[in-house]
Amino acid sequence: MQPDIAGIRKNYSRQSLSESDIDPNAIKQFAKWWQEAVDSKIDEVNAMTLATASPDGIPSARIVLLKGFSEDGFIFFTNYNSYKGKQLSENPKACLVFFWKELERQVRITGIIKKASAAESDEYFYSRPVGSQIGASVSPQSSIIESREWLEEKYAAKEKETAGQKIERPSNWGGYILTPVLIEFWQGRPSRLHDRFEYSLQETGIWKAERLAP
Repeated sequence: MQPDIAGIRKNYSRQSLSESDIDPNAIKQFAKWWQEAVDSKIDEVNAMTLATASPDGIPSARIVLLKGFSEDGFIFFTNYNSYKGKQLSENPKACLVFFWKELERQVRITGIIKKASAAESDEYFYSRPVGSQIGASVSPQSSIIESREWLEEKYAAKEKETAGQKIERPSNWGGYILTPVLIEFWQGRPSRLHDRFEYSLQETGIWKAERLAP
């Protein structure tokens, strides 16, 4: 029997978000919420949805991991030849979404994407476990492969080939930085009267925060 999907609901009541709570700077407001999420011991707190689109507007979304943020933007790493990498090369606009259900919070970040520097990509690549370095080297991400065994054979061969050696970062693997132009902070509230604040980056470089209807 099909469950009553329409009847699934939750009344949010943990916290509120008011004009007096928010920082004038959107990145500083994110940093505040980020630290509270970290302190809450949320599992995979850095998991975020990355939404991209082709030039003709066909959307695609998947979960990736945030690996850093600053006033310059939000950084993640992937295979440049993956489906998302191809979409980003054709249409360098994207959106990130964090959903921290334990805090009844969501953050939506829209912006422009560019590749991270080779130095930034190297630094992160060599901080990863060797197994992850090998995996990134042998996986033709998003391509059709013949079997799991084929992939494991490629991994085993690379592991044997590079035993005791430094693994070179593949030129088609590295970081992306999303420079935000719009950031929305959503705090769940009772009766679906949620608190929402949208920050838009002005030409002056100053963030403008406005309350949105839930």
